[in-house]
Amino acid sequence: MASQNRARLVALAALSLVAGSATGLLAAVFRLALVRADRLRDAAVAWLQPHGGLGLIATVLLCALTAGVAAWLVRRYSPHAAGSGIPHVESQLSGNWSGSPLRIMLVKFFGGLLAIGGGLALGREGPTVQMGATLSVLVGKLARRGDDDCKALLAAGAGAGLATAFNAPIAGSVFVLEELVRRFDLPITIAALGASAGAIGIARYIVGQDPDFRVAHMAYPGLGTLPVHFVLGLALGVVGVLYNRAILGALRATAGLRRVASEYRAAVIGAAVGVLAWIAPGLVGGGDAITQRMLGGTVTVFGLGFLAVFLVRFLLGAVSYAARTPGGLFAPMLVIGAQGGLFIGSLSSGWFPSAGADPAEYAVVGMAALFTAVVRAPLTGIILAIELTGSFTLLLPMLSACFAAMVVATFAGEPPIYESLRWDPKTGATSAP
Repeated sequence: MASQNRARLVALAALSLVAGSATGLLAAVFRLALVRADRLRDAAVAWLQPHGGLGLIATVLLCALTAGVAAWLVRRYSPHAAGSGIPHVESQLSGNWSGSPLRIMLVKFFGGLLAIGGGLALGREGPTVQMGATLSVLVGKLARRGDDDCKALLAAGAGAGLATAFNAPIAGSVFVLEELVRRFDLPITIAALGASAGAIGIARYIVGQDPDFRVAHMAYPGLGTLPVHFVLGLALGVVGVLYNRAILGALRATAGLRRVASEYRAAVIGAAVGVLAWIAPGLVGGGDAITQRMLGGTVTVFGLGFLAVFLVRFLLGAVSYAARTPGGLFAPMLVIGAQGGLFIGSLSSGWFPSAGADPAEYAVVGMAALFTAVVRAPLTGIILAIELTGSFTLLLPMLSACFAAMVVATFAGEPPIYESLRWDPKTGATSAP
């Protein structure tokens, strides 16, 4: 029996490397394609702006078309590819196998390019997580592995997709254990580590090894900053509760329009994004450029003040997810967390100069704190923020802020976002209570 278990683990480890490498290749190609799509959108808007009213109409139609087509692909070919895909992955881990793997991957890839490239505030990790999970299950089935091993590869592939999306291999592995399976399981742990290692090995060869965001080296903050970080966590805990409710409210609002086809609802949302893209092109899309500015300590963004940008991105993230096109929640959430952290850090630097912390440090901590409040996965949030920025010196402030954010969200009675967005096998869609 022991030799059989060892043989199973060795086979699973080998398959996880294969599945992870395949995921890394697919996710890296998606990342590069999305960069091109973002540049194409920006270039199109810049070319249309000198044309006045006709240019505005063309921009609105373009964004409406991309969102509408993405939603049509989901409705027509694979409803399982809507949203982030994480609820569907969690449902499959419970034994509810559903959806055509090939259709899920194709719709997730091209629908994600259209939706995010068209300007919706969605995260690239949504497509890569579900594509990685689906591709890894295919590897398991081709190798004729049992149901348990296929589930382990499913979870591991999802983690590899997250790892590739953010160039964060440890966060991808921890996400599998903390969010997807919520327990330590030896076969799944081995598969998760192997898949993330394989994915990052391939992806970094294609997209590079540097962290996603450039952040100046930060010294270890003094203990005097911990009370400020605690307050930051409390504040972002409240923001996280409100953001969860905004997402669910937007989903309920669009679900109430059952007589209107999903692609038309998405097209209306896309048209509104088109208007915003015309006015402030830098505010649409996944938001990496905004996060980079926050991490650089810049409070104003594209000529707009903090509060205006914060409110726009807060509402845009919730409304974009309600379009039910392929796309995740993480990247837009990181934008809001960095904004909130920088704002509180700037205030504290003015009120308590003796704390001596760089306001940009609070932006990094804010990313982890808001992630914790929304997803309720503090370890993933902390490790993700560190790997995204290379700011390992901020571990203690992150612990303080994430503890406070976790307490606020829990005592507010707000469920984690993916508990609210559970996949319903009967309806073939996520629920929004």
